[in-house]
Amino acid sequence: MQPSWQDGPRGDSGGWPPGTAAYPVVGSTAPNPTGRPGRRNLLTTGVIIAVFLIAMAALSVFFSVDLGLESTLVAATVAAVPVLIVVPVYLWVDRMEAEPVRYLVFAFLWGALCAAVGAILLNTGIHVLLTAAHAAHADEVSSVVSAPLVEETLKGAAIVLIAWRRRREFDGVIDGIVYAGMAGAGFAFSENILYLGRAFGEAGASGLTEVFFLRCLMGPFAHPLFTACTGIGIGLAVTVARSALGRVAFGLVGLACAMVLHGIWNLSAALGTYLEVYFAFQMPVFAVFLVMLVVLRQREQSVIRRHLSEYADAGWLTRAEVGMVSSLSARRSARTWARSHGGRAALQSMRAFQDSASALALLRARIIRGSAGPTATAQERQLLEAVTAHRAVFVGPPVGQGRGIHWGAGPSGAPSAQLPS
Repeated sequence: MQPSWQDGPRGDSGGWPPGTAAYPVVGSTAPNPTGRPGRRNLLTTGVIIAVFLIAMAALSVFFSVDLGLESTLVAATVAAVPVLIVVPVYLWVDRMEAEPVRYLVFAFLWGALCAAVGAILLNTGIHVLLTAAHAAHADEVSSVVSAPLVEETLKGAAIVLIAWRRRREFDGVIDGIVYAGMAGAGFAFSENILYLGRAFGEAGASGLTEVFFLRCLMGPFAHPLFTACTGIGIGLAVTVARSALGRVAFGLVGLACAMVLHGIWNLSAALGTYLEVYFAFQMPVFAVFLVMLVVLRQREQSVIRRHLSEYADAGWLTRAEVGMVSSLSARRSARTWARSHGGRAALQSMRAFQDSASALALLRARIIRGSAGPTATAQERQLLEAVTAHRAVFVGPPVGQGRGIHWGAGPSGAPSAQLPS
């Protein structure tokens, strides 16, 4: 039995419309007629909001007591600067198949609120225990050992929760890195408020400037980079591991790498060798990370191109459309063309077409990998319908076997297809 999409939008094997024999039976996709799914989602959302509000209240009390209102406000304003640097970079990484905004916001707020509050409580508690036990070098042990263990575990929890919640749509390493980056950026924001506020309270503008340079300009990617190791481990656990033990192993190895990098960073500050370690170790690690991001982006484009080609073989797409969707520059040109020829409506349809086609390719990858779940056929059908409907806005309805749509470049580099009059 072949997949139903192999006959194209107007094939004659009986595979379209849905419900015919060409669709394998994988479970009912009929909606739940009761209100329970909505109530469960509402309850989950309410719990998350309540947890965030409690963590925000606790963090506000801590900052007001430790820093005072003025120092907190000044520090929060300055701490927002690296966020404006880091978050756009991770959104750039996520451009081929963007993650839902609500999960990106969840990861950031988890890092900024829940992980920050948990780190304050646990790090303080561990330091108190070490001091009470008269442990040698309690400050150094707390900074170099306990802080990385606690903080990386708490930040990594956001990725685990999202991977569990979106286990059928979590596509691998890039997703793990993006969510890790958001959680790390949120945590760094709250931590920077603490350090900047203390520096401002003790030494005024000069102290604030010094800490801002060291933490916000020299190391804005520190926490996101540490946590990215955990994200990579979880991404590999989703895409590579074939057993529960393997998934746990990948996740723990990634977490361990995050802790080691974090520990080295803190150790360099404790030993007074921050600049030496920064240039000799941290900068090369960051350069390798950037190269890895570029390679991963290219690999994702290759995956999208390869799996969309299967749909092109079946007549759902043209080769030019496959090339456009799998290239960021071509996608950008296509959106520019759509807006100039059809206004905002055509632009929105072009965006939706690109998003749906990318999601379709990655869904196909999960189907082949065996991790797409029982609703994969219904999702595939919905995405194919979306691709066809949105494309019709800017190139007209499909013809014959779906091969009458030819989105390509004309002599000037602009798409040769014209909007319907």
